Amino acid sequence: MNWLQDIKWDRDGLVPVIAQEAATGDVLMFAWMNAEALAETAASGRAVYWSRSRQRLWRKGEESGHVQQVHELRLDCDNDVVLLKVTQLGHEPASPSIACHTGRHSCFYQRLQDGAWQAVEPVLKDPHRIYTK
Repeated sequence: MNWLQDIKWDRDGLVPVIAQEAATGDVLMFAWMNAEALAETAASGRAVYWSRSRQRLWRKGEESGHVQQVHELRLDCDNDVVLLKVTQLGHEPASPSIACHTGRHSCFYQRLQDGAWQAVEPVLKDPHRIYTK
């Protein structure tokens, strides 16, 4: 897989990844991948990340059911950030989808307003009902 050698991995062997909803352009989340995660993502068409807290591969949706189907993988101009264009699956009704572990559509749900961070997107499903562990 020579294409993996084109990526500028950080000193821990990771590359930052942005997941963007293909249909809307919404930025859903930010995560990390190692070479194994990126190779599996490319081969399977399903987003696989590296969990720094768990120190293992994390297949998006393995606990929540909120899987990311990958349509495109893109690399930025410096070869040090990957962009995934995805369809977020696993939530009924399907729109808006849930990508964030907080039960929201996007992990970027806080906006700076009047000198403080304010949640500006609703919780679509209680995280305690998403995660049973």
